[in-house]
Amino acid sequence: MGKPTGFMEYQRLEQKHEPVEVRLTHFNEFISPLESEEARQQAARCMDCGTPFCTFSCPLHNIAPEFNDYIYNGDWETAYEVLSSTNNFPEFTSRICPALCENGCILNYTATAMGVKSVERAIITHAWNKGWVKPKISRDRKEKSIAIVGSGPSGLACAQQLARKGYAVTVFEKNSRPGGLLRFGIPDFKLDKAVLDRRIDQLKAEGVKFECNTNVAVEEHPSGIWSDAEKLVSADDLKKNFDAVVLTIGSEEPRDLKVPGRNLNGVCFAMEYLPRQNRINADLPIEGEISAKDKKVLIIGGGDTGSDCLGTALRQGAKSVLQIDLGPKPPETYNKVKVWPQWPKSLRTSTSQEEGGERDWAISSKEFVDDGQGNVCGVKAVRLKWNPDPLTGRIKFEEIKGSDFTIDADLVILAMGFAHPNNKVLDAFGVEKDGRGNAKANYDTGNNFATSVPGVFAAGDCRRGQSLVVWALSEGRRCAETVDEYLESTKEK
Repeated sequence: MGKPTGFMEYQRLEQKHEPVEVRLTHFNEFISPLESEEARQQAARCMDCGTPFCTFSCPLHNIAPEFNDYIYNGDWETAYEVLSSTNNFPEFTSRICPALCENGCILNYTATAMGVKSVERAIITHAWNKGWVKPKISRDRKEKSIAIVGSGPSGLACAQQLARKGYAVTVFEKNSRPGGLLRFGIPDFKLDKAVLDRRIDQLKAEGVKFECNTNVAVEEHPSGIWSDAEKLVSADDLKKNFDAVVLTIGSEEPRDLKVPGRNLNGVCFAMEYLPRQNRINADLPIEGEISAKDKKVLIIGGGDTGSDCLGTALRQGAKSVLQIDLGPKPPETYNKVKVWPQWPKSLRTSTSQEEGGERDWAISSKEFVDDGQGNVCGVKAVRLKWNPDPLTGRIKFEEIKGSDFTIDADLVILAMGFAHPNNKVLDAFGVEKDGRGNAKANYDTGNNFATSVPGVFAAGDCRRGQSLVVWALSEGRRCAETVDEYLESTKEK
């Protein structure tokens, strides 16, 4: 380890944030990576634990103790090689991952965790600045070809791993530019799209082809899902023309709130709202503006997507923003003895929530209120009481009598998560679905990510349900291994 006493000598350092009043004036990133010496000091806090729970807590199993040691000793290039050995795109995770690794850090048990996420970003920033991030072009060109449907994080990771093995990889994307939710879902102030574009350029240099503006199997998409598609490729064509197909189409079916007044103007899904601002920032065309400027905004859903909507609404100049959640308010503290190293259920405040707006919990929305002209002007709601079921232990809610009230709002954004992928795509490929409507595929049972259709695989949110970018990257990488094994096994057939 770099410095045995480092964790006792140094405090955790946070990355620098622009002041709220400054960052609310633009849609650019506002967090700066650590300077070299700051990163070295943070790396010195790593205890090089005999059992590195940071590694086990990370779906990518990043080898944090090793790259921390190299950083402390000034070997940035080797640190980059260690980091990139498990993570195709550290600049994505170091910006938008909730840092499961830091939660598992042993320092987190008694003090503040080692800043794995900030060191990751410092390493990959340094690597790009030094020109170490280069295309890795395979010398072993294979005759087999693979179609990947969807260009989100899972599809990109899978494509890169397979291209580096020498396969001919084509990624199909319904929008005009690749990236999936990385491009059109995550706000620019969290992920600058230039960061995404340079990785797309790297994949292209490694031989990956992108077929954008292309629908696969179906022309219809779930409500609120944007599509720039100008052409259609059938599922049969992909199965016929490629040796394997990987479905990484995400979980796009939004959870709806089917209460009276749902069809009023001013009620929209988060994925109708967020992509429009990203497209405006990128000078891409939009159909129908949805802006929070000078409006009373209500966001229904307390998760990350709702938080992204909040930050976007504040930057657009909303008059007020309220984010509500069906569930109870999480505790502000938790018993680490009982929970660590598992991810705790505790109150978290995102950078967007730090910027303004209000939050409230245990609220059920009952009806959207009409202003008399077909526009929403409020939401009738009721407060909830959450109680544990004495038989199952599960928490159940009941409405509190007499707690009815109305929330004034002329823009309501539904950010309640996603139910499952576009089932019409799965049906077109003949892929069996699980009980939640996701693609049913093997996992940790051998032949991982293989669906019920030979030669068709599924990974990421399409298989596991809505989740984190870090899980999508992990599944894309692992799926590539299975596809490689499958194609090697059929080579002589």
